This record gives sequence, structure tokens and C-alpha cells, in this order.
Amino acid sequence: MSDTPPDHLSLNPSSPHFDAETLQRGVGIRFRGAERQDVEEYSVSEGWIRVQVGKTVDRKGQPLTIKLKGEVEPYFTDADAKDADAKED
Repeated sequence: MSDTPPDHLSLNPSSPHFDAETLQRGVGIRFRGAERQDVEEYSVSEGWIRVQVGKTVDRKGQPLTIKLKGEVEPYFTDADAKDADAKED
């Protein structure tokens, strides 16, 4: 597996951009220079993220989301843990 996250990733299992293996590694998102923990989906090449709007859900029970545009930087969180372990040794 590569050390760079995919260009497009979604947390929704019904999405064609869902990848369970990648999500198990842990993916963090920097959006416009700030860490975001509430990202449902992102696209680096198109420059957007989707975030949930409060606790509102649609008629199918899926969370309502909005698309925010800006610079998106995904990274693997397990790589951060490995780097910290390597620095301790």
C-alpha cells in the first residue's frame, strides 16, 4: 500500500469511493490549513470536503452534508504514530 491517501475517499459504505482498508489505516484531513475531524468525504483534485450539518438527517436516515471548497491535504494517521515511535528509539 502506498504512503499517500487516495485522491477521493468517502466514509459512506454505499459510495463508490469507500475503501475500508484505507480507512482502517486512519486518514486525517487538513482543510485550509486546519485539522478537521468531521469530514465525511473529500476530493483533493477538485478541492472540496463534505461535512455533516448538525444532527440533521435526510428521509433515508443519512446525515445531511454541505460541500466546502478549499485546499485539502489528506494524510495517514498511522504514519504519524510510526514516526513518533521511530523518534523515541
